[in-house]
Formats: sequence, C-alpha cells, structure tokens
Amino acid sequence: MKFGTFKALTFDVYGTLIDWEPHIVRRLRRWAQRNDVSASDAELLSAFDDARAHYQKRRPAMPYPEVLCSSYAYVCDRWRKPVDRGEQKEFSASVKEWDPFPDTVDALIYLKQHFLLGALSNIDEVSLGHSIRKMGVEFDIVVTAERVGAYKPDMPHFIIAANDLGQAGVAVHEQLHVAQSLRADIRPANELRLANVWINRGARQLGQSGHGAELAVPELEYASLAEFVDAHAQDIASRDKTT
Repeated sequence: MKFGTFKALTFDVYGTLIDWEPHIVRRLRRWAQRNDVSASDAELLSAFDDARAHYQKRRPAMPYPEVLCSSYAYVCDRWRKPVDRGEQKEFSASVKEWDPFPDTVDALIYLKQHFLLGALSNIDEVSLGHSIRKMGVEFDIVVTAERVGAYKPDMPHFIIAANDLGQAGVAVHEQLHVAQSLRADIRPANELRLANVWINRGARQLGQSGHGAELAVPELEYASLAEFVDAHAQDIASRDKTT
C-alpha cells in the first residue's frame, strides 16, 4: 500500500482514537462488586458488547446514550440483578469520561498535515463533541449514527463519508479507512472494497467478535496509531529519496 495515493483518512473513533474500554470496565467492575457478581472483566465487557450490538441492530436510530442506558439494563438482567436507576443514568452519560489513547493527539496533529481527516462514529453528535474536544483536532468531515440513522456495520456511514469527501474532490480510491473494530469497520470496508488499515490495540476486545468479525480481512495491520504514523513517515522519506 502506497500512502501517497491517498488524500483522506477516515477513522473509527471509539476503540481506535478514544480508549473507551477501561472506563466501561471500571464502571461494570464497580457494579459487579456492589452486586456480588462473580465475573471477569472480559465477561462483563463481552456482555456489554452483546448488548450494544443487539440494540444497535434492533433500533438503528436509537440515540447512543439510550444504547448505553439499555446496555446497562441488559448486563443487570444477564446476572439477574436489579437496575439502579441512578447508576444507569450515570452510565448513559459516561462518554464524557472516555479519554484518547496516549498516541492519538500527536498522531492526528501529524496526519492533519498530510490528509483530510474524517470521523465515522456509532454515536450521537453531542457525545462525539466531548471526544473531539479532548482530541483537539478538527475533523474535515464527521459522520455519526445520529446523522445517518444507522449504526455500523451497516453502510450509510461509509456512503455518506464518500459523498462528503467527493464534494471535497477526494475520490473513493483516494480514501483510507483506519479502524480497530473488525466487526463494525474492517468488514464493511472489505465489502465496499474500501482501502483499510486495522489498528490492532492488543488486549482491547470490543469490536473483535460478533457477526462479520471473523470474515474481516485488513489490508494492513499496525499495533498503534504511533506505528501507523511511523510507517507513513518512512514512506514519505523513501519517496523523497527517489525524487
């Protein structure tokens, strides 16, 4: 893959740029301890993942705070525990707590110098706004579930992004999708023949299983955004040597 052929990068936000799992696990772990639930962090996170996938598929236009609210109730039901309404409300508003990965801000600042940047997220406008402010970089296009009335891995995010970037003079073959989620991003990118890079965040598990994840075929894989940036810098240096 030659990075010089691309004019725009689109990103999956949560799991790729924002490290949401530790915040979700901490809340679920506190819930489990208060309710005497014997479950590992991986089991709690898997239950949450099952829940959000279920509600996103069942109600494609469901606002993301409601997805979180319903997912909390789903986890409670999984272990037959009562729903604490106050705790449920806090969980539904917890997006503002989620922080970027340590390499996100520097990577976006660097990449902004070379590409148009797009954010494609299964979330609402207000919640995403909290995260964008933490990242400190303005995206050239933003496509949310609230905007398109659907959740990835359904295709509207990608179609609208291609249209937005097309209006900016960027053809589909000049777009590169960068994502951690095999299920929600890499697999639909494969189906659309959209160039893609998998940021494999190691121990992070959300988006790595479920319908379609097993069929995902990343074109390139990096362990972090920092590694991706290094590869791009090396590509530029090698091109400079040949000119």
